[in-house]
Amino acid sequence: MDRIAPLDALISQFDLNQHPFYKDWNAGLLPREALQTYASEYAAFIGTIALGWETVGQPHYAQEERDHEVLWSAFREELGGKTSATIPSTHTLATAAANLFEAGTPEALGALYAFEAQQPHTSKSKLDGLNKHYGMSDAAKEYFVVHADDVQEAALLRTEIAKLSEADFARAKNACAIVCSAMLGALDGIYVSTCAISA
Repeated sequence: MDRIAPLDALISQFDLNQHPFYKDWNAGLLPREALQTYASEYAAFIGTIALGWETVGQPHYAQEERDHEVLWSAFREELGGKTSATIPSTHTLATAAANLFEAGTPEALGALYAFEAQQPHTSKSKLDGLNKHYGMSDAAKEYFVVHADDVQEAALLRTEIAKLSEADFARAKNACAIVCSAMLGALDGIYVSTCAISA
């Protein structure tokens, strides 16, 4: 049984690059304050990723994600962002991810894949927007530079997911769906709180 195609089909239903927030970012239409809020809010989720890699027995990638948290901090700090999330949907994402990363290997694999499979595409889009429209330093953009062509994690996760039993794959798929939905919901919350939405 193909374990990956159903996950990729699921992820495509929650394509983050199709969200208005990321579209506006790429086009330079977001006010800088919206990026500031995003950088602050999303930091809570970024801070959970290492836990997932620990659970699936990949300490090297866990340490890499901790290093990436430092890069995210440089992005947030240049924008003048805060250090804590306050929007409920962002809290929901960070909590759901942390709980799934701790629940067991199948859940951690599925939850990580929801994030890592989209990461190169979203990072490329955001980096293009930063380069064209927002005039930020190289240090502040480094998180997105690193991830724009970072496909190794998703490839490793595909290999591990393919080994799962049918029951464990069902757990992984459920976790993937939860994180996909929560990531999109977090963007909804940030977008509504920072951008004027016309009726």
